[in-house]
Amino acid sequence: MKRLPTTLLVLVMALTMQAQKNANGYPITQVPFTAVKITPNTFWGDRIHAARQVTIPLAFQKCEETHRYENFNMAAYTLQHPGHEKLQTPEWDVSKFMGFSFDDTDVYKTIEGASYVLQTYPDKKLQQYIDSVLDIVAAAQEPDGYLYTARTINPEHPHHWAGKKRWEVEDFLSHELYNLGHMVDAACAHYQATGSDKFLNIAKRYADCVVREVGAQPGQACVVPGHQIAEMALARLYVLTGEKKYLDEAKFLLDYRGKTGRKDIYSQSDKPVVEQTEAWGHAVRAGYMYAGMADVAALTGDQDYLKAIDAIYNNIVSKKYYITGGVGARHQGEAFGADYELPNLTSYNETCAAISMVYLFHRMFLLHGDAKYIDCMERTLYNGVISGMSVDGGRFFYPNPLASDGKYAFNADNTVERQPWFGCACCPSNLCRFIPSFPGYMYAVKGRDLYVNLFAGNTATIQVEGKDVELEQQTNYPWDGDISINIKKNKAKAFNLMVRVPGWVDRSPVPSDLYRFSDDVLGTYSVKVNGQPVKAELTKGYLNINRQWKKGDVVSIHFDMPVRTVKANGHVVDDRGRVAVERGPLVYCAEGADNKDFSIFNFLMPRQPRFNVAEHTITNKQSAQTFSVKAITVAGQSVDQNAQGEASVKAATLTMIPYYAWNHRGPGLMEVWMPQSISALGNY
Repeated sequence: MKRLPTTLLVLVMALTMQAQKNANGYPITQVPFTAVKITPNTFWGDRIHAARQVTIPLAFQKCEETHRYENFNMAAYTLQHPGHEKLQTPEWDVSKFMGFSFDDTDVYKTIEGASYVLQTYPDKKLQQYIDSVLDIVAAAQEPDGYLYTARTINPEHPHHWAGKKRWEVEDFLSHELYNLGHMVDAACAHYQATGSDKFLNIAKRYADCVVREVGAQPGQACVVPGHQIAEMALARLYVLTGEKKYLDEAKFLLDYRGKTGRKDIYSQSDKPVVEQTEAWGHAVRAGYMYAGMADVAALTGDQDYLKAIDAIYNNIVSKKYYITGGVGARHQGEAFGADYELPNLTSYNETCAAISMVYLFHRMFLLHGDAKYIDCMERTLYNGVISGMSVDGGRFFYPNPLASDGKYAFNADNTVERQPWFGCACCPSNLCRFIPSFPGYMYAVKGRDLYVNLFAGNTATIQVEGKDVELEQQTNYPWDGDISINIKKNKAKAFNLMVRVPGWVDRSPVPSDLYRFSDDVLGTYSVKVNGQPVKAELTKGYLNINRQWKKGDVVSIHFDMPVRTVKANGHVVDDRGRVAVERGPLVYCAEGADNKDFSIFNFLMPRQPRFNVAEHTITNKQSAQTFSVKAITVAGQSVDQNAQGEASVKAATLTMIPYYAWNHRGPGLMEVWMPQSISALGNY
């Protein structure tokens, strides 16, 4: 075999090192969704099935019904017939038929979700449909790569959020860069799932247009996104392609925040990102930006970014994080509130904001390797995210409150129950893309460390130091805490299996003093290999099981999963004198549909409740584990705190269901934080 010339060898080594760096900007590497197959008829298998069978087809149908595809067709017509007479007619005034300047993203997000599904369930018919949609999208792209139908349809009369010129009002409402972000994310997923570069080439052309036209150089538009997401999408495009210009653009969009025409807390532009230490403003914008900051910190090694994102994470989890894993206390501005401002009935907790927290928490883990970040991610996944979609995949929440009186209109369209769609469809289409991406959050690797982060039935083929390890995970999680990990194949021989021990087992609900367990239950766990107990060191929340693994080895993990009660920090005024109830990763609530003999707003949880766990049908699609507990209903003083006389009490049995499943039977009373004292009673 001939030796490579020295110069060529150096070049090959340099390219290899660059590829490794691109793939592993973070110290820890995410195992991609393409390597993990979720087992059907399991908790997450059912959710992916619902997304595949109901949510994604529904989203494509809505794209057809609500003019999404027609927007691209009209833009293409204008490109093919510049200055055509129709431009002067009312029917071609974009603001009259396009609801929002970001409507294009519903198409992109749905394609992204469908791409994740294709990886698990190959479907030629679906792939052909996506290709036909991409033909429509490509036809609307301007010659220099710009792709924004809100302007291209009618450049003289664009959408009223778009401005007369490109990028003119990007800092505020145009969403040109927001559209780019969702396009790039979807294109990367489509490429990874199918191997086709059809969508990727469209997205790269628009990204190249942005690189040329948006920046700090003379002749460029010095603007930053009014709605963030382009930052982490461009970082993803850099990792996929190795083209540094995309990373440079992502960093520019962050570096110049607080330095352009817009400076306010709502859009996180009141100061440069490296000077920000608290979560403020629109929660979705904020979460996407914080995730983008983590990407740039990892890929560039910028310590100022890292310091800022650590401080912001701590602020969220210590002072602005709901027990359900949601964020965004205020309806006004869909925004984070002040420290400890965590109302229940009026909480916003937008589904998209919960998804953004999953992105952030996962990135924090990839940076620091601590299980506490996955603990937060898991809490948000099982409560704040999946509560936004009905178990059958066909009805949705925009916000996710922690209490309901059946009257307060909390949804984006002023309704009190799950809806089949919304005019502003960001949450349903976001669920389309997120739920099928779940397999990509299961595992991670670093050198010889293979991290088991989440527990769900699946098979996975994972590269450990470049060698295949095939695992099969079997479990009924989250309904019980027994997990079996089978080594199906191992070419890596010795490696460290890092199994997360969730904080809810034996430590605390969240990694801060915001919430604490209020009962005397002591959780334990155990681990066996091939039936024999093993002692494993607990490092940053992970059990490190180190051995020469062979095919057929079985790791059996048991987590105690008792029902626990939780109290909030005393600074959270709305939760004083109340407890929340959870079991494993699931938060529970009381709902009027299960407790018809009394008002759930007029009862007291016992000081030392004893729960009975049972199976209960909560929808016509799914049963779940529920609890019953002896409670005390209160009449008289509880109804009017100023009333004279003593309250009358009597015994009752309270039924509780998983929070994610509430409102499947229509609007009514619901409560997560339940009173233990009369002073905490009272209707909302």
